[in-house]
Amino acid sequence: MEYDKSVVNRLKRVEGQIKGVLNMIEQNKDCSEVITQLSASRTAIDRTIGLIVSMNLEQCVRENIANGENTKQVVKEAVDLLVKSR
Repeated sequence: MEYDKSVVNRLKRVEGQIKGVLNMIEQNKDCSEVITQLSASRTAIDRTIGLIVSMNLEQCVRENIANGENTKQVVKEAVDLLVKSR
């Protein structure tokens, strides 16, 4: 699968968030501030997972339709990936 530049950009933002959390911990910031930033990082990761799965699903469905194949298994695998990611 070829990944869109937006996926890389999202992950770079997450990387920055995690580095920020590490800095906050090193500076002994308040627990609630650290948890807030970790939660934001997790949300960004979850959204990136959803984006990757949806992009892959779209590509696989298009290929299956072009080849005259059933798309049911592809959709099931995408749903399983999303469930597994939680």
